[in-house]
Amino acid sequence: MKKILQFILKTMAQLVLARYRPEVIGITGSVGKTSTKEAVYAVLKGKFNIRRSLKNYNNELGLPLTILGADSPGKSIWGWLEVLGHFLKLLIIKDKDYPSVLILEMGIDRPGDMKYLTSIVKPKIGLVTGVGSSHLEFFAKPENIQKEKRVLVASLKKDSLAVLNYDNELTREMSGVVICQVLTYGLAEGADIMAQEINFNFRSLKSTADLLGVSFKLNYRGAIVPVFLPHVIGYPPIYAALAASAVALHYSINLVEIAQALSDFRLPAGRLNLISGRKNTKIIDDTYNSSPDSCLAALAILAEVKVPQGQKIAVLGDMLELGSASDDGHRQVGQKAAESVDLLVAVGANGKIIGAEAEKHGLKDVIYKDNSLEAAQSILDIISEGDLILVKGSQGARMEKVVKVLMAEPEKAQELLVRQDNKWQ
Repeated sequence: MKKILQFILKTMAQLVLARYRPEVIGITGSVGKTSTKEAVYAVLKGKFNIRRSLKNYNNELGLPLTILGADSPGKSIWGWLEVLGHFLKLLIIKDKDYPSVLILEMGIDRPGDMKYLTSIVKPKIGLVTGVGSSHLEFFAKPENIQKEKRVLVASLKKDSLAVLNYDNELTREMSGVVICQVLTYGLAEGADIMAQEINFNFRSLKSTADLLGVSFKLNYRGAIVPVFLPHVIGYPPIYAALAASAVALHYSINLVEIAQALSDFRLPAGRLNLISGRKNTKIIDDTYNSSPDSCLAALAILAEVKVPQGQKIAVLGDMLELGSASDDGHRQVGQKAAESVDLLVAVGANGKIIGAEAEKHGLKDVIYKDNSLEAAQSILDIISEGDLILVKGSQGARMEKVVKVLMAEPEKAQELLVRQDNKWQ
């Protein structure tokens, strides 16, 4: 039945794309797809009628639904009939409000996924945020993930644009299979679009409660503008902003306009969001998902923050879908945690590997818990004013439950946290 549904949705999406001919921006990568999508949306929304992927609609079912502008009805027959009716209406009656630009996340889980997605849609812009160690369960090694993701940029025509993360070697190498224009972005010398003089506004904190913002100078081949991102923290949002700038430049938006648009950029729920916690603490909520790459990046942020008073605490859950690389990935995170935090709460079976490795590298305060709710209750008695708490784990670890217990205003959970709808609850 799923195969039949896939075929029907694919056909419907192809027909809608043929009728409306929107320009498509396809975004893939091991980490940062959603943050980059939101940054691209921020810089383009004032210029175009845009639709972006919502929720986790980035696979063989979600991608066509985004193109159709429909929610998944799940197992409801009547819901799928409504989707069919919506599709027929789009074909029969021209929708004047159909987007001129679609920003689509294109996720992969198994070999062949990207080939299938590019058979549905032919992006005008292909953007790769990086190749890392997520989804190794079905790919064995990062080079196989690289091979799968480069299908996106290899499919681009001569008048298209490939946007590549220069700082990620496996992504940078993809320029060798591209026949169109390439724009690279990153922090390293050599990137077309660079962030320089990065200033994390928390470096001179007087109180953990003041934690806020990132500023940098955006350098595009010698042209420089200052950029301030007041709602985000860390390096991942900087990379997202640089990638979005490359897309905006393709659409002839100037650097000043780009900088202004990025000031409204916010990360989606569960992705390095800053949330006020109980007892006048601050939470870095990065609970949407986790992989060794993204967890190491989050811990690097935690390490860099100078906390005026209180402790740095990490509550880290299992990282899933890592296959044979699982133990090594969890050990890497454990070693980094030992360098970055004062207290580690390790959650789940794989969390024990994180904790053991952290202890091996000298971290004395490690607490082990079987699940997120146990972790939340135990840490509630430990935190004190001024603490900075990173919470992170894969979707299956349900680490957002920790944030809900720790946040100062739990009544805002529906607004601020991931996985709060009835299906997840």
